[in-house]
Amino acid sequence: MTSRRENLVVVILAGGYGTRLAGTLENLPKPMAPANGRPFIEWIVRYLVAQGFRRFVVSTGYRCEVIEAHFQSSPVPEVEVSCVRENSPMGTAGGFLHAVRHSGTSPDGWLVVNGDSLALASLSELVDGLERTDLDGSMLGVEMDDSSRYGTVEFNEAGRLQSFREKKPGRGVINAGVYLFRASSLRLFPDRTPLSFELDVFPELIDQGAKLEVSVTQVPFLDIGTPESLAQAEAFVMDNSGAFEDREGTA
Repeated sequence: MTSRRENLVVVILAGGYGTRLAGTLENLPKPMAPANGRPFIEWIVRYLVAQGFRRFVVSTGYRCEVIEAHFQSSPVPEVEVSCVRENSPMGTAGGFLHAVRHSGTSPDGWLVVNGDSLALASLSELVDGLERTDLDGSMLGVEMDDSSRYGTVEFNEAGRLQSFREKKPGRGVINAGVYLFRASSLRLFPDRTPLSFELDVFPELIDQGAKLEVSVTQVPFLDIGTPESLAQAEAFVMDNSGAFEDREGTA
């Protein structure tokens, strides 16, 4: 039986400049930060391969040629990875749409992830949501004891996304930067650039009455956006090595 995930394409957002890590990574784009012998972005791909995904498009920007060269010289077995360059900053959602339009593929849905963060959650609930015709999209929320470094998401008792909140101390559900959209939902996106998911897309979709759900989980999560968190990448990969093992028969 064909896996539903074979009809989805993953877009990895890797177009940022990583200015906070400029003195740490020298001339490497942030997703290429080394972790346990491989670039961080490759661990993202390998984790998603273990979840049953096989097709990837990387939205690249700063030092795009470094990412492109890596996947050409060190391909992940049985996986299709292509890169689409941003010639100028387009924002997270703008880069995503640009990658979609130049990907040359028309899947049932699009999984969006960041190239500098990783939440080791099962994505079954997000994928299963595509079976519901009333659902336009889903996002992964990670519950954290201290959400002060991140913005948090607000949702109702049914799990429907209502708003985003600025960084605040204390326990909260953060936006993990993992979204799954039905292909037809992309027509609801604002038609402008630059375009941000949090500032532009989600607020406008909510205003339009689109149904967006938050799938909340408690899992290991790492964002390598600061020198302090980047230093944790090696241990994060080693401590969670089982999450990167390919598993056959994923539904």
